[in-house]
Amino acid sequence: MIARETLQKLARNIETVMKGQSAAVRKLLAAFASGGHVLLEDYPGTGKTTLAKALARSIGARFKRIQFTPDLLPSDIVGMSVFDPRDHAFHFHEGAVFTNILLADEINRASPRTQSALLEAMAERQVSVEGATHTLDELFFVIATQNPVEFRGTYPLPEAQMDRFALQFALGYVAPDEEVAILSAQEQRHPIEALTACVSTEEALELRRRVRDVRASDELKRYAVDIVRETRAAPGVQLGASPRASLALVKAAQALALLDGSEFVVPEHIQDIAVPVVAHRLVIDPQARFSGVTAQGIVEEIVKKIPVPA
Repeated sequence: MIARETLQKLARNIETVMKGQSAAVRKLLAAFASGGHVLLEDYPGTGKTTLAKALARSIGARFKRIQFTPDLLPSDIVGMSVFDPRDHAFHFHEGAVFTNILLADEINRASPRTQSALLEAMAERQVSVEGATHTLDELFFVIATQNPVEFRGTYPLPEAQMDRFALQFALGYVAPDEEVAILSAQEQRHPIEALTACVSTEEALELRRRVRDVRASDELKRYAVDIVRETRAAPGVQLGASPRASLALVKAAQALALLDGSEFVVPEHIQDIAVPVVAHRLVIDPQARFSGVTAQGIVEEIVKKIPVPA
């Protein structure tokens, strides 16, 4: 399959820079190919920015980075109209969202008002400014990051915005041998500087179309729905996952199937991606959270409990 070869070529190209991060690259490409957005929550220095840059360079896409800070304004993200004295008229100046790959770095450091400027862009690939609607590029893809250990001066993302991210996952620390390889690779310069495009933006768009052609049977769709529905009744959960989670789960599973060269989704694809797709959408009861209950643990138990379609 041409689409599978394209995805695998992308994965290999990114992994030349992201040593020891095959699992993370697989999840990133599942989100990208299925048309979703990604939230990376991990410690500083684990390669979140490098991963975003590597994806953009691998497809020759336009890349922009926003450093979210408390004084960042919505107009910095979506754009604004500026008066031009030469023709006595206002002209719209595009914000950072008018790109292909957008890195929203430390997204939880900006105010809720600024965070919300991304909601329409992520959900509908458009922005509304001063009564006018502006369409974003078809390839628009957001990779947002946040630090799980630094809470001073941060604004936790509201449930509505968390629900806009198809996947949330962490990169984690690599094995010692891989870390040594990283040191060796960066002795002279960063490998990202030598990374070139291996896939065109047209091929990347075609990937997304091919994902929709991967067959997911009604039984597997019901399996995905049963997993998501179970979160709404799970002990210790204040707010379960929405139907948007079911959609994201099936689409991401289709992307994984395409990456594996399969023409149809199997239960293992749904099981592999269930935690990154569903867990971040749950709101855990404070008492349960203090008792050590985690959203990831709840989803893992649900996946073990729900009967697998024959």
